[in-house]
Amino acid sequence: MQRNTVACFVLAAALGMPLLGCQDTKARQENVQLKELIVGFQNTNSELQARIDSLTKENAQLKDENERLKASHSKTKPHKSKHRTTS
Repeated sequence: MQRNTVACFVLAAALGMPLLGCQDTKARQENVQLKELIVGFQNTNSELQARIDSLTKENAQLKDENERLKASHSKTKPHKSKHRTTS
């Protein structure tokens, strides 16, 4: 009886090892795919950060230009009286 139990255990271990190896291979493949995704996300993140920096700079320039235009417009605009005089 004891031999039979040991033989069953050895047989189960022998049949189970390839299954474990198969799962390990799948995990490795998934790990490689995830690493590739991470690299892609990092590249996209870098590109987006550069775009944000560019847009921030452009926004600051437009704000400065807007302030200059407002200042020059208020200097050249004649002040009208709010009440009309009737003749």
